Amino acid sequence: MSYSATLITVLVIYLLANLAIGLYASKIQARKDAAAGKGFVNNYFIGGRSMGGLVLAMTLIATFTSASSFIGGPGVAYSRGLSWVYLSMIQVPTAFIILGILGKKFAIIARKTEAVTVTDYLRARYKSPAVVIISTVALILFFMAQMVSQFLGGAILFETVTGMPYIWGLVLFGVVVILYTAIGGFQAVVITDTIQGLIMVLGGFIILYTIISVGGGLEAITTKLNTVNPVWSDITSGGTLAKNYLMSFWVLVGIGVLGLPQTAVRGMGFKNTKSLHDAMIYGTIVVGFLMLVMHFAGVLIPAILDPNEVKTADYVIPAVVMKHMNPVMAGLFIAAPLSAVMSTVSALLLLASAALIKDLYLNYIAKEKGEGAAKTDAAFTKKISAMSTATTFVVGFIVFLFTIYPPDLIVWINLFAMGGLECAFLCPILFGLYWKGANATGALLSSVISVAAFLIITTQKISFFGMTPIVPSILISIVVFVIGCQFGKKSDKETIDLFFN
Repeated sequence: MSYSATLITVLVIYLLANLAIGLYASKIQARKDAAAGKGFVNNYFIGGRSMGGLVLAMTLIATFTSASSFIGGPGVAYSRGLSWVYLSMIQVPTAFIILGILGKKFAIIARKTEAVTVTDYLRARYKSPAVVIISTVALILFFMAQMVSQFLGGAILFETVTGMPYIWGLVLFGVVVILYTAIGGFQAVVITDTIQGLIMVLGGFIILYTIISVGGGLEAITTKLNTVNPVWSDITSGGTLAKNYLMSFWVLVGIGVLGLPQTAVRGMGFKNTKSLHDAMIYGTIVVGFLMLVMHFAGVLIPAILDPNEVKTADYVIPAVVMKHMNPVMAGLFIAAPLSAVMSTVSALLLLASAALIKDLYLNYIAKEKGEGAAKTDAAFTKKISAMSTATTFVVGFIVFLFTIYPPDLIVWINLFAMGGLECAFLCPILFGLYWKGANATGALLSSVISVAAFLIITTQKISFFGMTPIVPSILISIVVFVIGCQFGKKSDKETIDLFFN
């Protein structure tokens, strides 16, 4: 069997195994939830709140770790050197921050209010249709931008390592991830995320071992780097990266991740406190390993790869795989970034579907039609099930169409979408959870004005002391939120008692 055929066989087996396991796990969980009296919405969108520690950690990591971590990030580290490793390591405490700050209280509130999405939580906290609608629109738009970057990463990887057309790779993994997400729901997503998280760890070992072996050891690689990339060890990458810019990433990929709905919602689905504490430990260790290994690998690659062999930064890792790995090892490694892509896309797809069906249709349109009282009816449940599945398919297909003619630089598309989501959700989530004075006016103004500010600063390339656009945007978000809360209608006593007693 040829190199390409062997590699494709490994990848197809992996993709089909994910599909089969995801659908089987979802079917088992659906039976358990039905026996326990839990409805379709609870199972499809939050998996019956049944995640243990390892599963919670892995699904959080797999959702947060994306194509930019395995392809785009190492590609930038290839040219920037260790400065990009320093930057990436900001993400190490991500799981600890999310679960430590949001985890327990978010889970308690979600159970009290029967929330299965972040927008559900916002609706219960602020009791404002405007907050729900604006949040839903922002979520869907920025999620679609993130999904484009993920589809792009997976298809580029498939094209490079197999030699097959870009569109074939896009169709193959796109169909698999859309199928198991649309049909299997949350349970299929978290089970496959767990498998994919473990595969990512294996992939990290494989790529670093390959580079060091081919380069003749770290000493020989360092000597070569000093020649081909003399500024590789400079934290400012030869003065091209300002220290203010590097430090400002603490906001974007550090504390700012509290505002990402796809990770925040994981705080609603774990089983008990022990699961939460275990996940904080497992998650921190695994994120630290992946960020260090993948980005450090990117730094070392100039010692074993000629610049003429790389089309763009996004092709650095695929080029190493093709040149220096046998087909079986290549297939096992490529499964890692594909896992990152699939896990991120599946989480975003599910939340986009939830935003449309749960947050808009059930809460507003169904009630308007007088269908609210029928939520326990079998016919209504069947209708919602069909609508949820169809919506997930449609959103996935739209993203697929956008990715047929792709833009370049995965990492920047992903960071742009992350920034937009953080502006829209950070203050409404965090202040709503911990500040009694938070209200709908503050949440609404904060989301709209800070997202607008982020878009203007980003597109017009306005510089604030050399920092990333997210820093001034988040500061604007906080100021506007606090001011809005001084003038808007205060939260009623029932809401305050529910959230703070």
